[in-house]
Amino acid sequence: MKKLAFMAGAALLSLTAGATYMQAPMQADPEIVDPDSTGFKFTDIKTVKSTPVKDQNKSGTCWSFSGIGMLEDEILRKGGPETDLSEMFVVRNCYIDKAKRLMRMYGDSNFAQGGQVGDVLYVLDKYGAMPEEAYAGLNYGDKKHSHYEMAEAMDGYLRGVLRNAKKKGNHLTDAWLPGFIGILDAYFGPVPEKFTYKGKEYTPESYAASLGLNPKDYIGITSFTHHPFYEAFAVEIPDNWLQDKSMNVPMEELQQIVDNALENGYPVAWAADVSEGGFKWKEGYAIIPAEVDEANMTDSEVSKWVKLDDKARDAKRFEKKGPQKEITVTQEMRQKHFDNWETTDDHGMVLEGIATDQEGNRYYKVRNSWDTNQVYGGYFYVSMPYFLDKTISVMLNKEAVPKSIAKKFK
Repeated sequence: MKKLAFMAGAALLSLTAGATYMQAPMQADPEIVDPDSTGFKFTDIKTVKSTPVKDQNKSGTCWSFSGIGMLEDEILRKGGPETDLSEMFVVRNCYIDKAKRLMRMYGDSNFAQGGQVGDVLYVLDKYGAMPEEAYAGLNYGDKKHSHYEMAEAMDGYLRGVLRNAKKKGNHLTDAWLPGFIGILDAYFGPVPEKFTYKGKEYTPESYAASLGLNPKDYIGITSFTHHPFYEAFAVEIPDNWLQDKSMNVPMEELQQIVDNALENGYPVAWAADVSEGGFKWKEGYAIIPAEVDEANMTDSEVSKWVKLDDKARDAKRFEKKGPQKEITVTQEMRQKHFDNWETTDDHGMVLEGIATDQEGNRYYKVRNSWDTNQVYGGYFYVSMPYFLDKTISVMLNKEAVPKSIAKKFK
């Protein structure tokens, strides 16, 4: 995994083994890039109705922000009001169920801040939902999410529970789960059985029912060759603790599905690798430039190039601003990059539009959850080569899948 891990001691008890969705970058530098300095001129040609950009801040919860963001956009698409749903209600319930699973696996499973968009639908179906104003999950005195301390507290507590259970001949006490919930209550706050929202009393279950969302209406889509196409499988990434399945389709059809969704007003939750040199968050774009072609260099350029080490050459590749030639992605390339860990499960976002640059190249407009102090106010544009190579999976309404593709699903 190429990104930050949030729990201490990744090896012991498998508490933090594997990938964790990337946290928001530190906000110490508030400088906003001048759009003209990036060399790109983007034009939105289609966007979906969307709710405002949010800030996950110092938490590994982008999977919840992206899943919630997709559902908020879906409410708008269906003609409902702008809604601000609680991400931390989802995170809290997933932590409890992940901890239970950890104990049932004798400590041999992943417990980390990361997750999948499918976890949001799981919570919506099993536990309901809450509005942000009823459950912000900020019971620890901060105005923004910061989960470092809580993550270490959970990690240390669960290690202790497992260690002592093994000393007692693999016997858990009745107190371990209430103790764990106590940590969540301290940091997130207890979940109220009932709450009042806009003058009406709800439970989490009744509030979820009022949203007009059916978790079974959504489908995950992926594209890899180590499983048959048109069959569903659980993508093998550590944070897929629920073993949530995605339908497997050829790479070209993955793009067709996303295109069809956005062109018809459906938002798409997107899980992808954002660790590449061409992922320029502050500058507002993500591209994968083609490899440097030494054959087209002048003698002077070649003499300088051969003196660079691999790191310097890689950095040089991403220096150029504006539209440029990118790699040609193949199905085999996608698979290789996934299998050799060049493509990892880093981050969850929402695809909310289609755009072009000044040379007519096509991009998806992406809503991130890293606040708005950036060139496009919290959005960026991802090129088609980057999307095709670095996508882990997407989640969207089943209605958005073209019928010609959906009929092939087994």
